[in-house]
Amino acid sequence: MAKSIVMAGSSGFLGSHLKAELEGRGHRVTSLVRRSTSLANESPWDPYAGEVDRELVAGADVVVNLAGSPTLGNPHSGKWAQSLHDSRVRTTALLAETVAAAADPPYLVAGNAIAWYGDHGSAVLTEDADSRGHTLMTEVCRDWQAAARPAVDAGVRVAFLRTTPVMDRSSAPLQQLRLLFKAGLGGRLGNGRQHMPMISLRDWVGAAAYLCEHPTAAGPFNLCCVETPTNAEFTRALAHAVHRPAFAAVPSPLIKAAAGRVSSEVLGSLNTRPQALLDLGYEFVDPDVAAVLASGLS
Repeated sequence: MAKSIVMAGSSGFLGSHLKAELEGRGHRVTSLVRRSTSLANESPWDPYAGEVDRELVAGADVVVNLAGSPTLGNPHSGKWAQSLHDSRVRTTALLAETVAAAADPPYLVAGNAIAWYGDHGSAVLTEDADSRGHTLMTEVCRDWQAAARPAVDAGVRVAFLRTTPVMDRSSAPLQQLRLLFKAGLGGRLGNGRQHMPMISLRDWVGAAAYLCEHPTAAGPFNLCCVETPTNAEFTRALAHAVHRPAFAAVPSPLIKAAAGRVSSEVLGSLNTRPQALLDLGYEFVDPDVAAVLASGLS
């Protein structure tokens, strides 16, 4: 059955792909945009001023929030870090409060990231694992999820998309890594033993659309491939895929100096598994690092 969907963040890399997929499945998607518009499939909003068409949101079947400033930026910049936080938390809070106030609340699909868990070493992380540590992105993810509490407390059905890096040659990080490895400059990070979650673009889009359409999906969902590789395994797989050697290694002290406050996320280990998606019946097209890279580089 076709659904009425309101989406924030539809102009971003993931949002644009998800919007196209949902429209291709026959759903009607209205984009929340931060500018004036006269288009029927767009609606202006200002999350920093608390302004949104509340009737539009309340009348939707599904509300999706993928809004947020770019995750790539200067890790030494306080302005970048504040924007990273506020652009996610404020958009989620406004939409959560709006759906909570609706007479017949729509289903809320709220963006988030796999950094919510923090470094857990080699332990397998399904959706019931705890959140640890105080890295920048882990704290952002906690506040990001907490911003949806008005909807959760009101009994609204809410799904959280704990997204891992999406590997596709048209966007970061694979876009840059592919060029680096093709130049023969690829190598493992630190000791390479840290687990490095990821997902192919087609599985991210497929899983997100699956959750938008599912009649009972709720709670957190790890959007990651089924078998999470270590950084060393990823390094070997990418080197093999681009037919280049990768003998180099970037020492941990150098990473800490260059990456600043996000170095713990680069060197931390998250051995995630998409158990909630598997339990719902979603079938992954690209379950491991070789398949993810083959899909991303094709």
